[in-house]
Amino acid sequence: MRKGYGVIYEFFSFLTLIGGLALFLYGMDEMGNGLKKLSGGQLESILERLTSNRFKGFLLGFAVTAIIQSSSATTVMLVGFVNSGIMKLSQTIGIILGANVGTTVTSWLLSLSGISGESFWVQIFKPTSFTPVLACIGVVMIMFSKQDKRKNLGSILIGFAVLMFGMETMSSAMEGLKESPAFGRILIMFSNPMMGILSGTVLTAIIQSSSASIGILQALSLTGIIPVSTALPIILGQNIGTTITPILSAINANTGAKRVALSCLYIKLIGVIIIAAIFYALHAIFQFPFMNEQATVFSIAVIHTLFNLLSTIVLLPLCNLIERLACLSIKEKKACKKQCFCCIGRAFFVCAFFRH
Repeated sequence: MRKGYGVIYEFFSFLTLIGGLALFLYGMDEMGNGLKKLSGGQLESILERLTSNRFKGFLLGFAVTAIIQSSSATTVMLVGFVNSGIMKLSQTIGIILGANVGTTVTSWLLSLSGISGESFWVQIFKPTSFTPVLACIGVVMIMFSKQDKRKNLGSILIGFAVLMFGMETMSSAMEGLKESPAFGRILIMFSNPMMGILSGTVLTAIIQSSSASIGILQALSLTGIIPVSTALPIILGQNIGTTITPILSAINANTGAKRVALSCLYIKLIGVIIIAAIFYALHAIFQFPFMNEQATVFSIAVIHTLFNLLSTIVLLPLCNLIERLACLSIKEKKACKKQCFCCIGRAFFVCAFFRH
């Protein structure tokens, strides 16, 4: 009976996950449509000034992500901006790097305020806390405002709220897995760095939040069974796994938006490869003694911050190369100018279909 209940629970959890993904994609589309209608020259000029160089973009990404405590939300908004034509890919690279550093603030808040993160100031700035308010404001603006600009702004707020609700729904669908002791044991069973990176990536891709997965690791560290040698590769993997959210948001987006999502992935992958290669090469030579020590809440926050800082220092001068790599990976779709067999066949099929 218990086994049957477990199967039913997993089935409805899967349905919840699919529903959350549907809401996420719909919210992304709604927010993008509102941005397209609202975007005159004013919003574009403001963003142009704030991202006129990579350092300003870095500071903007850091500030926004430190406040809302979600690099995923920041990158999803960037995908929406580029999809609506308000921003260019080149403007987003610095912001993404800033968001990567800004998301480390959460791990410090958790290490200072308690692992549960129930502090009022920790909770109030989370997107899931203020998005219901944004949704209410958006509904009021659409229903009672007569100005198109306010209605378009209301559509953006509702789209963002639905998007964040979908993200939270997907995360809550995996709540049981996230709190499972067996899942926690799987997370820490890999002593091999490559397997540790893989487990951290999978965990974060499932719950779609590097902050949440870092919090889980910090909670597990309180048991005293996780050495730094195990925690470090998991943290590296968690940074890769968080890119799943912008990738999902770009599924139905244009080429530029897809390049933004791919840039997020490239930044994390390149950072992990470079930092891991250098660190483990030095460790093989000097045999760092702290690797055998027990990981703590504080040390996990330090490792998470150091990785993102060092990765940013390395990659910030290479923003143009990252942009070029994303453009080479996803090329613009060109209209077929030649009357090839596939085009002729497609045209014949369409004509035949509508004739009947």
